[in-house]
Amino acid sequence: MYADIIIDITHEKLDKVFQYRIPSHLEGMLKVGTEVVVPFGKGNKEINGYVTGFSERAEYAPEKIKEILRIAEESVAIESRLVALAAWMKESYGGTMIQALKTVLPIKKKERAKEKQKVRLLLTEAEGKEKLELYLHKNQRARARLLAALLDQPEQDYDFLIHKLNLTRSVIKALEKQKVLILESEQVYRNPVICQQKEQKEIIYTEEQQTAIQTFSRDYEQGLRKTYLLYGVTGSGKTEVYMEMIAKVLSEGRQAIVLIPEIALTYQTVMRFYTRFGERVSILNSRMSQGERYDQMERVKKGEVDIMIGPRSALFTPFEKLGLIVIDEEHEPTYKSEQVPRFHARETAIERARMEGASVVLGSATPSLEAFSWCQGGSCTMLELKNRATRQVMPKVYTVDMREELKHGTRSILSDRLIELMQDRLDKKEQMMLFLNRRGYAGFVSCRACGYVVKCPHCDVSLSVHRGGKMVCHYCGYETQTVQNCPSCGSAYIGGFRAGTQQIEEIVKRKFPQARV
Repeated sequence: MYADIIIDITHEKLDKVFQYRIPSHLEGMLKVGTEVVVPFGKGNKEINGYVTGFSERAEYAPEKIKEILRIAEESVAIESRLVALAAWMKESYGGTMIQALKTVLPIKKKERAKEKQKVRLLLTEAEGKEKLELYLHKNQRARARLLAALLDQPEQDYDFLIHKLNLTRSVIKALEKQKVLILESEQVYRNPVICQQKEQKEIIYTEEQQTAIQTFSRDYEQGLRKTYLLYGVTGSGKTEVYMEMIAKVLSEGRQAIVLIPEIALTYQTVMRFYTRFGERVSILNSRMSQGERYDQMERVKKGEVDIMIGPRSALFTPFEKLGLIVIDEEHEPTYKSEQVPRFHARETAIERARMEGASVVLGSATPSLEAFSWCQGGSCTMLELKNRATRQVMPKVYTVDMREELKHGTRSILSDRLIELMQDRLDKKEQMMLFLNRRGYAGFVSCRACGYVVKCPHCDVSLSVHRGGKMVCHYCGYETQTVQNCPSCGSAYIGGFRAGTQQIEEIVKRKFPQARV
């Protein structure tokens, strides 16, 4: 019997399968995804690799094929169905197969199990009291304290006895040797969230929410596994729709993955799922210890978790019966990996769902162009939530053309409409927030007549004004002289436009001296 193995070396020339003989003592112990140690190269250097397949026939001369040495210690096997996903990622995003395999492996190595110890009394009450009299007679006070505590409560926590009764391990071991008690251990999982089951409030869904839920449920019952775009305004109740969809999938005996941008993985968000689904929910994030992450994967493999919530890496949770992948805020750039393979979680989720017969739900108030394009092309079904779940009125949004403001004589960055509304709110003793996507005293060169912004020819970012009549690109260092006329329309109304937060603060203070800024 032979095994196909990918060697743990990130090099294009070695990005291929090598065949090794399976020794008799390892037969039946290997499976696709198992990490093994093999001899490699002329010097037979011991190196790790992953099993990607098996074959009965040797592809080379049998006498030249080397044997697998052993299974790697403390290794975590890659689930076989994720090996196929890794191969797709390698073909779609580049890189080597070993890089793709390591990406789909959420936990890189085994962690020591956390154990909880307890002490249990083996004697009857009469035997215990007789033994207690003996310890008191011999002035063995520590043993007497321990036995008295166990007579009050026959089973107690080991740490409690050690610290509260001021005992040593040797005292407990001595009584265990005398068959007075037994010290038992059980594995406990490091759970990153303390779940307190709360009473579920009854939710009354809007017509739009009900339509979205019914559409998904009807398709799922008919065996249709689709990709959906849940396009809902902020506050439209997308999370409640997700949870109903997940409940439908769970009722069919399947499992679900919920991807959330790391920044949105807040305690409140997670607790909404815990409140609804209880201990069958788990999370993954970068703030968790390696032990906590390892324990969550162990819970998944033992079938104790039905829903995994987390950022990009949670996509590779080794569920056996995956039924749904939800990607909240699907437009977020954090779903794109910055390391090789530079995969996008949205596309990879759709491929994993296709492989495993699952559905995908993309949710956003501002969907990506890709998601819109898929809907127009028919490969994605759009579910719209146009109104807020609480029936709140949407705010009025005004768009002001600053070129028109200039024609009317306004040379400030604050438009006449904005100044009018700010004054109205101050008169009503209300508060305001002004948002700006620039910090400090950031400056750029812009034409007030046509809106043209002078950009770096190499980086396509706006040039910043510096002293000495220079414009500089802060990305690549490109420099050029300040222009006197707009290169686009020829207008003389072009110059440095200081629009940082500090600059706006000073302008607002001058315009509204009575306001607290």
